[in-house]
Amino acid sequence: MFKFLIILFNFLFPLILSSFLSWAEDKVQVKDIRYYELSQGLRVVIETSGVTEFTKRELKNPERLFFDIKNAVISKELKKEYLVNDIVVNKIRIGQFDINTVRIVFDLKKSDYEFKIIQLEDPFRIVIDIYSHGSTKSSKNSEEKESKITLKRKVVIDPGHGGKDPGAIGPSGLKEKDVTLDIALKVREILKNDPSFEIILTRDKDIFIPLNERTEIANRVGADLFISIHANASPNSYAQGIETYILNWTDDEEAIRVAARENAISIKKMKQLKDELGFMLASLEREAKRDSSVKLAGYVHNSMTGSLKNSFLRNDNGVKQALFYVLVGAQMPSCLLEVSYISNSEEERLLSQESYRMQIAQSIVDGIKNYFLKTEHIKKVKYTKHNSSTKRVNIKNTRQKANL
Repeated sequence: MFKFLIILFNFLFPLILSSFLSWAEDKVQVKDIRYYELSQGLRVVIETSGVTEFTKRELKNPERLFFDIKNAVISKELKKEYLVNDIVVNKIRIGQFDINTVRIVFDLKKSDYEFKIIQLEDPFRIVIDIYSHGSTKSSKNSEEKESKITLKRKVVIDPGHGGKDPGAIGPSGLKEKDVTLDIALKVREILKNDPSFEIILTRDKDIFIPLNERTEIANRVGADLFISIHANASPNSYAQGIETYILNWTDDEEAIRVAARENAISIKKMKQLKDELGFMLASLEREAKRDSSVKLAGYVHNSMTGSLKNSFLRNDNGVKQALFYVLVGAQMPSCLLEVSYISNSEEERLLSQESYRMQIAQSIVDGIKNYFLKTEHIKKVKYTKHNSSTKRVNIKNTRQKANL
C-alpha cells in the first residue's frame, strides 16, 4: 500500500506542480508602487506585469479608498506599507486579499478629496491621482510667493530614443537617437556659462530610458520646462519640414501617426487612448500648464522655423497637438520637437551636418530665452545645485518619485 502511494504521488506531483505553475503564470503580478507629490495631492503609480481589471470603493470612519486588482499576485520584493503623510494621503497599504485579489488601501486624512484613474502600458501600470478639493487657490498663492524669488531656471532637455531604441533610421542609416543626443548636448553647451539657466539632460550618452522615466526626471528636479527632441519619419519619403507638439488629443490622422510611432504603439491603440487619457488632459495640473505649453511650443517653433527657413528653406508644418507618452506626467510647461524628417533623404543629409544640428540647437536656445523673456508670471523655483553632466537622477532607488 505504501509503495502504491509513493507511485501515485510520483505520478500526481508533476501534474499538480504543472497546474500550479500554469495558474501562477496566468496571474498578473503587482511589481512596484511609486508615488510623488503633486501641488494638490498625490500621484501613485502601480506597475503590473500585464493588463489588469480592478474595482474601487470608498469607506468612511476612518476615510479610506481602496482598489481590488483582480487575478493578481504581489511581488515578493514589494513593500506592504508606505508612509506618505502628504496633504491628502497618510498611508498606502497593499496585501494579498485572497488567492485572486490584490488590495491596495489608501488611508486618507480628509473626506473632501477627489481621485482619477488611468491605465497605461509600456510598462503596464495603473496611475491614480488623489487630490484635495479647493486646492487651486492655495496653489496660486504658493506660486505668487515663489514668483517673488529670483532664482536660476531649470530646463530639462530630453534627447529622444537611445540605447536599444534607435528611433527612426534614415535612408542612409542615420539614427534618430544619435541626432537628438547631439542636438541636446549642443543646447547644454551653448547655455553652460549662462548664469540664468541650468540645463539637465535626461540622457547624455547612448543609453535607453523608458518614456515614463523622462518626465519623472524633470519632476524630481523641479524643472521649469521640459523639451523632448525628435526627428520625424514618414512612409512618404517626400514628407519634410519642422513641426512642434503639445500634449492633447487630436483627430488629425497624421499627428496620431507621428505620436503612435514615437510611443511605439499601433495607431489603433493610439485612438483607444482618447477616452483613457481624457481625465489627465482635463486635470488641475494639466490645465494649469496647458496655456504655458502652448506659449513654449510657439516660441521654440517660431525660433526654429525662422532660423532654419532662412538658411535651409525648411517647411513650416506648424504647432500641433497629440498624445505623446513622453509628455504625459510633466508637471511643467512641455513640448515635443520634430526637428526634420530623417526619412527624407535631403533632410537626412542636413541632419548629418554639424552646422545644421548646431543651428537647430541655437534656435531651441533662442526659443527658450524668448519664452522666459516674453511670458508673464513665470514660476520660479528654488535652485538646488544639480550636476547633470556626471550623474543622472537616481530614480529607481527612491519611493517618492514621479512615474507615468
